[in-house]
Amino acid sequence: MKGESWTPDTFEALFRASPDPWRFETSPYEHEKLAHLLACIPHARPRFAVEVGCATGVGTRMLAARCGRVLAIDASATALAMARRRCRDMGHVSFVEAFVPGGYPASRAAGCDLIVLSELLYFLGRDDIQRLAACVTDSVTVDGALVLANWTGPTDTPCTGDEAAGHFIAACRERLWVPDLTERTATYRIDRLRHVSQS
Repeated sequence: MKGESWTPDTFEALFRASPDPWRFETSPYEHEKLAHLLACIPHARPRFAVEVGCATGVGTRMLAARCGRVLAIDASATALAMARRRCRDMGHVSFVEAFVPGGYPASRAAGCDLIVLSELLYFLGRDDIQRLAACVTDSVTVDGALVLANWTGPTDTPCTGDEAAGHFIAACRERLWVPDLTERTATYRIDRLRHVSQS
């Protein structure tokens, strides 16, 4: 599967086999990374955030506590059902089943001022990463931000975390979105991109 984007069926099979295949609820790594990612959001309270790859909604719920409105996207119907249950008391959170980049819900995401892509990009091949960069930069306002998290350890995914971040950042740079923050730990990296008018 190296080099080719994972398919929606692959993700659906993972969530059907286990309700928490990456241990979002229990892993100290996941909790630390999520807290770090949220700390890198540049606005005190984003008006409208889009989370691409929300999985079971652990991060969605924490993101929603900081945002006026959240649109959460995932390719797995099983994961989305869990995310909806987790966030059922949060009326400002909505969900859409979509596989990106082809299914990116451009009209629903338009005008957001924050896009979060946490541990999603390395499941895509290089061409799909570049297409997704075009989608999200068209959706976000010029005063907004893109925040990425990528695992940097060994992986059997189409790209490593560093490769995925590099492909995405290069594609965004062509559209005048550039990193204004990059932070690395022993196991993951966080990158934040802003439009050149804001950097």
